[in-house]
Order: sequence, then structure tokens, then C-alpha cells
Amino acid sequence: MSLRRLSLLLVPTCAAWLGCGEAAPSSEEVNPPGIAMDPREGTAVIVNEDMLPGCGEPDAGSGPVDAGTSVLVTADTRFHSSAGVTVVPQNLAGRDLEILVPKGISFDRYTGTPVAGGMRFDNVPEGEYFLRSSQSYFLTRERHFDLGVNRIGRPDAVYLPQTDSPVSVELFNLEPWQDYSSISEPGSSVQLISADVDLYSSLYVWAQAGDTSIVDPYSSAFFSTAYGAPVLDASKGDRIYVNQLNSVQAGTLPSGGTLAYQSLVSSAHLPSFSFTPDGTTPLPLAATSQPVRQTPFSLEWRLNQFTRWRSDANPNGTLNYPSLSLVPAPFGFQHGWVGYQGELFNMWLPRGEDGVIASRLAYGNPYPSSWGVVGSAGYSFRSPTPVVIGNRNHYPSGSIFVTDRLDHLIAGPIQPPVSPPRELRIDGVDAYVSRVVGTNQPLISWRPPVLGTARNYVVSVIQLTASPGANPTLRFYVPGDRMHVRLPPGLLLPASTYYVRVRAEGSPNYEPSRSPYVTGELLPIITAETFSAVITTP
Repeated sequence: MSLRRLSLLLVPTCAAWLGCGEAAPSSEEVNPPGIAMDPREGTAVIVNEDMLPGCGEPDAGSGPVDAGTSVLVTADTRFHSSAGVTVVPQNLAGRDLEILVPKGISFDRYTGTPVAGGMRFDNVPEGEYFLRSSQSYFLTRERHFDLGVNRIGRPDAVYLPQTDSPVSVELFNLEPWQDYSSISEPGSSVQLISADVDLYSSLYVWAQAGDTSIVDPYSSAFFSTAYGAPVLDASKGDRIYVNQLNSVQAGTLPSGGTLAYQSLVSSAHLPSFSFTPDGTTPLPLAATSQPVRQTPFSLEWRLNQFTRWRSDANPNGTLNYPSLSLVPAPFGFQHGWVGYQGELFNMWLPRGEDGVIASRLAYGNPYPSSWGVVGSAGYSFRSPTPVVIGNRNHYPSGSIFVTDRLDHLIAGPIQPPVSPPRELRIDGVDAYVSRVVGTNQPLISWRPPVLGTARNYVVSVIQLTASPGANPTLRFYVPGDRMHVRLPPGLLLPASTYYVRVRAEGSPNYEPSRSPYVTGELLPIITAETFSAVITTP
């Protein structure tokens, strides 16, 4: 599944480079809302089952599958655009794929042969096996496994390996610019969005409080999609939305502080134009924004039903940030929630906020009425003190999230349907206490949640390093009747520091043993995590 939703909400909080009074927390300190960092590391989309190669017989051109001896792995890409869905089969030659069949505490390994439409593994015995795709391990019995993904935009779009671009900005008729105040009142930010191509970008501009226009030839944009920076083509009708978000005060928090949120307040949909990002040529942005109508909605968000599970998340953990976000669902729900196209609404509450929020709020939505709206509410927990590796601070953490269509999410009180797994152990020893493990192939075990039913579990083994960037992570996907995972040999490095996170998946449509990335995008998404203290390998 494409890693679309990274820590995107951390950028807009100080997007204007205005010397914020406090730095936005790191992605480890704050687990962003499921919309910004999907609990399942990917998008959420509903796809008709007849579109899934893993749901029926293999395509005729995929090569034969000998039941009981062969496994066929396919990986179609489904491009979603205003023209519909275009399915493009992917060549898996060179893809880092392997099958591991358990054999005692060891594993027999099988490599595949590229065939038309996928990769075939021969002479795989009946029964369970792990399909390894890079750093992800899927426990399954399937003879046809689907690694297909959904993407936004036209299938012939070109993406270049650029992460940012200079921008020449001329924006007029904005809502009065707001400075950053706190994570709960982040002030103004600007996002660039397109569903014609896969584009989400935060725009970094220079502005002062009260400004209603910005003329800045030295702005910059950071492209946050997994595929790089798209080439815009006027002949294909590629257009960009320029969206402004501002903070709105909405009453009082249970703790007595100010209840505030960030809403999309003005927008401009630029005419189609061509642009090739090369890291040097400025992206030209000239627009006159228009106010966006605010759509009211009411909710009852029971924070106390999230915080009550703190000790199950980690007996020594502390409350971190609650968050609520609304995002657009491009092209509606005919094919589900496809792609990440920025936010319509963000609410970050102060760390440790508790109680119940019953309020009438509003969000702005500049997109066509055919688009849908998805909401995600969550609460994160973290270790009380940092783990210092070199000059870098790490906070082991976990979260509880509920993500669904907005009308479904707010139809009743917002509260978790499933609680975190409990009593996490490593080689039979309490995993909530830091220690040196006795082996580089530990057995990780846990007990099921008290609340709800886990249909699947995801075990993440996260290495903590001194290097900047994302922490190297191994992930193991197992069914809900399994309460342990033994790591294959050779994965953990000697004299290294890790922590373990186990996520209970209450999502009714998620099938990681068959089609992890497409079914992982089906709503609702319901997750709850427990996390260990750090462990050090010998």
C-alpha cells in the first residue's frame, strides 16, 4: 500500500515560517490523526470485489496456479480519476518478495519466478506461510495473494524524484492571516491539492498577521506523496486547488482552556497549466481566493472512553494528544475513499485533555458535491521519558483510532469499538520493562483486547536510531486468533535498540491475509495499540 499519509499535519502548524512560539512536536512525540498518519500506513478505499485479482480466479495471462504447490502473487495498480478507474498490472520482476514457511523455530525460504501479471512461487507446501514484501510479513494460506494498490490521478501522469520546489506566489483575497499560537491553535496554513494528478503539498510562505494577500517570489512547496512531484500537463486538464486553513475558536475545553480547530476557509481552483518540477524553476501560483462556505456538524466526542485504556496501551505510559480530522474523499464513495487530498478540518487538543466534548463545529469544503468526507478521531499514548539514541530523542508510542465516513462517525458518540491488546511479553517476560533480550529471534506474545474483537493483529518491531528520518520498522500481519509471533532469524541487528507495538484491528473489512493494501483501505478503520518499553539485542 502506498505510504501516502505520512506526518502531514505537523507541517501546516508552522507553515508560514513565522518563528512559531513553540516548535511543532515530532512525529514520534505526536501520533498524528489517522487521516494524517493512517494507523494502517496507507489509504482507505472501497473497491468492488470483482476488481480485486485476489478475490476470484487468476487472470488468464497470469500463468497457471497448481493448488497445493504454487502461489501466485499479483499487484495491479488501480488509478482513480474523474474518468473512472483504470487498472494497470505491475511487473513484479525485481520486487523484494519471498515466502517463508515455518519449520519449528526456523523457516524454509522460497523465491519466486516472474510470470505474466505477477510472481509465481513453486513447490510451496500446503498450510501457513509468511509472504514477505520488503519489510512486511503477511501470514496466510492463500494460493493467490493480491499486493495491488489504489492511486489517485490519471494513469499516464509522470512523477519526478523531487521532494520540494521553489514557488512564486501571488495570492489575493485571503482570509486575514493568523500567526501560530499553539498546537491547538495553529493559525493559518496553505495547501496545494490536485486529484487530476496525485498531488498534496504544504506551501511555505512569508506572511504577517492580518495579511489578506501574499506576494512572495521565494516561497517553497514540499511534496508529500510517495511517488514524487507530478508533472502538470495543461493538455490533460491538470488543475490545482490552493486552499487556506485558519484557526477558529469554538468554546471551552473540559479542562477550562479554549476549544479551537482549524478549518478550510478560502480556496482557488487554478486554470489548467503545464509545469515540470526540476527543483530550480519556480512553480507559478497566481490566484484570487474565494471564501468557502462552512458546513456545520455536531458531535459528542468521549475522550474519557479513549483515555480509560491508557494502562492497556502501556502501564507506564502517559496521555499524549487527542486529535480529530476531516478530509475529502475524491470522486465520492462509489469506489470508496481513494487518495489523500489534504484536510478540511483539524482539531488538536492539548496533551492529556480528558472528559467529553459536545459541540457544534464547522468545516469548509471547496470540492464538488460528488466528493465525500471522511473523519478520524484518535488518542495517542507515549512513554513518559524519551529514549536517547545519539542526539535524538525517541518516545515509544501507540494510539487508538476510529476512521469512517463523517456521517457514520458522528451518528452517535465517538468512542473506540476496540481496546488495545494487553500483557505484551517478549520471550515470556513483561515487555513493559526495559531489558536486554537473550536472543535475536524473540517470541512476541500478548492477550486479546478487553473491549471488542480483534479480527487481525499487526506486530511492528521498530528500531530506534540516531539517524534522522523514519525509524526502520518490521511489520508482521497475523489473524485475530493468533496471539504470538516468533521473528525469523537474522532480522534484528546485534547491540541495537528496539520497541514493539501490537495493533488490534477491529476493522470488519480488512483482510491482510489475502489483499492487505486494497482491503486495508475499506471503511471503517478501527485500531488500538499497545507498545513496549525499549529492548536491546545482545
